[in-house]
Amino acid sequence: MTGSDAPPSFRLGYVPGVTPAKWVRIWNERLPEVPLTLIAVSTAEAADALRGGGAEAGFLRLPIDRTDLSVIPLYTETTVVVVPKDHVVAAVDEVSAEDLADEVVLHPLDDTLAWERRPGRPANERPATTADAVELVAAGVGLLLVPQSLARLHHRRDLTYRPVPDAPESRVALSWREDATTELVEQFIGIVRGRTVNSSRGRPTPPQPKRKRPDPGDARQRTPPTGKSAGKSAGKSAAKSAGKSAGKSPRGGSGGPKGGKAGKRGKPRRRS
Repeated sequence: MTGSDAPPSFRLGYVPGVTPAKWVRIWNERLPEVPLTLIAVSTAEAADALRGGGAEAGFLRLPIDRTDLSVIPLYTETTVVVVPKDHVVAAVDEVSAEDLADEVVLHPLDDTLAWERRPGRPANERPATTADAVELVAAGVGLLLVPQSLARLHHRRDLTYRPVPDAPESRVALSWREDATTELVEQFIGIVRGRTVNSSRGRPTPPQPKRKRPDPGDARQRTPPTGKSAGKSAGKSAAKSAGKSAGKSPRGGSGGPKGGKAGKRGKPRRRS
């Protein structure tokens, strides 16, 4: 089977902590004939996976090098500190970065937070991954600052976490190659943005011709009166005609007495 004969498909990359299940479900409902394949990628490799054609679109964490990529920021995550359950931090609702100044804070190589100055004291070695760093927290080696979704992803019964409001936050975005904005990519963008299945995706509606409003006077002239209105109109016309006939003599002058008095008659001429 050649590439042109192959059925369409859609590959979606996602980094640890992102849960695309809701969007995948909507895709399967709207485009059941186009299979969607999920591809797990590391935070560091997510952008390169899109540039290399490993996925049509992907969820990744900012900041990234945006060269050749289109990016739509979606949401921002709270940063938390992961600690053993018996640690003093577990007794409070939240902590500041300054509160961790005397603690050993682990800094994994796949860290996603953009720190200007990291809090706490550095460990002797940097763990390779966030998962490795969580194991070291459980062993009592140090603490770990991560986006909340990663703390949930690597949850352990012997660990807990607390928010750190003044720490840098992690932003999750949808991204794809600028030169590969296909119809399927547009479909997925619409799903993520919450467009309905009947959405025109922002296409303007063509203007409709305006209808001329009818003149109310014309309508009255064209429509004959009916019912009571017809009777009233006929009565008025008859009365008006009768009045004109009674008020004028056949010769065109005024006839009939005014005010109940007879009109004056001229004096008879004297016969000589």
